[in-house]
Amino acid sequence: MSLQKNQNIRKTRKKLDLIDNKILNLIKKRTSLVDRILSEKKFKNQIIDKKRIKIILKNIKRKSKAKRIDTDLTRRVWSSMIRGYINYEIKKFKKK
Repeated sequence: MSLQKNQNIRKTRKKLDLIDNKILNLIKKRTSLVDRILSEKKFKNQIIDKKRIKIILKNIKRKSKAKRIDTDLTRRVWSSMIRGYINYEIKKFKKK
Protein backbone atom coordinates (compact mmCIF):
# COMPACT_ATOMS: atom_id res chain seq x y z
CA MET A 1 0.00 0.00 0.00
CA SER A 2 1.34 3.43 -0.88
CA LEU A 3 2.28 6.01 1.72
CA GLN A 4 -0.49 8.32 0.46
CA LYS A 5 -3.13 5.61 0.90
CA ASN A 6 -1.85 4.89 4.43
CA GLN A 7 -2.13 8.58 5.32
CA ASN A 8 -5.65 8.76 3.90
CA ILE A 9 -6.68 5.69 5.88
CA ARG A 10 -5.17 7.16 9.06
CA LYS A 11 -6.98 10.48 8.57
CA THR A 12 -10.26 8.72 7.94
CA ARG A 13 -9.79 6.50 10.98
CA LYS A 14 -9.19 9.60 13.12
CA LYS A 15 -12.51 10.96 11.89
CA LEU A 16 -14.15 7.65 12.80
CA ASP A 17 -12.60 7.88 16.27
CA LEU A 18 -14.12 11.35 16.73
CA ILE A 19 -17.52 10.04 15.69
CA ASP A 20 -17.12 7.09 18.08
CA ASN A 21 -16.47 9.54 20.92
CA LYS A 22 -19.66 11.42 20.05
CA ILE A 23 -21.59 8.14 19.97
CA LEU A 24 -20.23 7.25 23.43
CA ASN A 25 -21.44 10.59 24.79
CA LEU A 26 -24.87 9.96 23.29
CA ILE A 27 -24.97 6.46 24.80
CA LYS A 28 -24.18 7.97 28.19
CA LYS A 29 -27.09 10.44 27.82
CA ARG A 30 -29.40 7.68 26.54
CA THR A 31 -28.46 5.43 29.46
CA SER A 32 -29.30 8.21 31.89
CA LEU A 33 -32.77 8.51 30.34
CA VAL A 34 -33.23 4.72 30.42
CA ASP A 35 -32.31 4.78 34.13
CA ARG A 36 -34.95 7.45 34.72
CA ILE A 37 -37.60 5.35 32.96
CA LEU A 38 -36.49 2.19 34.76
CA SER A 39 -36.95 3.89 38.12
CA GLU A 40 -40.65 4.31 37.25
CA LYS A 41 -41.15 0.62 36.39
CA LYS A 42 -42.61 -1.47 39.20
CA PHE A 43 -42.60 -4.90 37.55
CA LYS A 44 -40.02 -6.75 35.51
CA ASN A 45 -42.57 -7.47 32.76
CA GLN A 46 -42.67 -3.72 32.05
CA ILE A 47 -39.11 -3.82 30.70
CA ILE A 48 -39.95 -5.21 27.26
CA ASP A 49 -42.53 -3.19 25.32
CA LYS A 50 -42.94 -5.02 22.02
CA LYS A 51 -45.25 -2.34 20.57
CA ARG A 52 -42.72 0.39 21.28
CA ILE A 53 -39.87 -1.68 19.79
CA LYS A 54 -41.90 -2.23 16.63
CA ILE A 55 -42.63 1.51 16.35
CA ILE A 56 -38.97 2.42 16.94
CA LEU A 57 -37.74 0.03 14.24
CA LYS A 58 -40.41 1.23 11.80
CA ASN A 59 -39.41 4.87 12.41
CA ILE A 60 -35.71 4.06 12.03
CA LYS A 61 -36.40 2.32 8.72
CA ARG A 62 -38.35 5.33 7.44
CA LYS A 63 -35.70 7.80 8.57
CA SER A 64 -32.91 5.63 7.16
CA LYS A 65 -34.59 5.56 3.75
CA ALA A 66 -35.01 9.35 3.83
CA LYS A 67 -31.31 9.78 4.64
CA ARG A 68 -30.26 7.10 2.13
CA ILE A 69 -28.72 4.86 4.79
CA ASP A 70 -28.77 1.08 4.38
CA THR A 71 -31.95 0.05 6.22
CA ASP A 72 -30.61 -3.41 7.03
CA LEU A 73 -27.60 -1.83 8.75
CA THR A 74 -29.67 0.57 10.85
CA ARG A 75 -32.18 -2.17 11.78
CA ARG A 76 -29.32 -4.35 12.99
CA VAL A 77 -27.69 -1.49 14.93
CA TRP A 78 -30.95 -0.47 16.61
CA SER A 79 -32.03 -4.05 17.30
CA SER A 80 -28.68 -4.68 18.95
CA MET A 81 -28.94 -1.49 20.99
CA ILE A 82 -32.48 -2.36 22.08
CA ARG A 83 -31.38 -5.86 23.16
CA GLY A 84 -28.45 -4.34 25.01
CA TYR A 85 -30.68 -1.94 26.91
CA ILE A 86 -33.20 -4.68 27.70
CA ASN A 87 -30.36 -6.72 29.23
CA TYR A 88 -29.12 -3.62 31.06
CA GLU A 89 -32.59 -2.95 32.50
CA ILE A 90 -33.05 -6.57 33.59
CA LYS A 91 -29.68 -6.49 35.35
CA LYS A 92 -30.44 -3.16 37.04
CA PHE A 93 -34.01 -4.17 37.94
CA LYS A 94 -32.77 -7.08 40.05
CA LYS A 95 -30.78 -4.65 42.16
CA LYS A 96 -33.81 -2.50 43.04
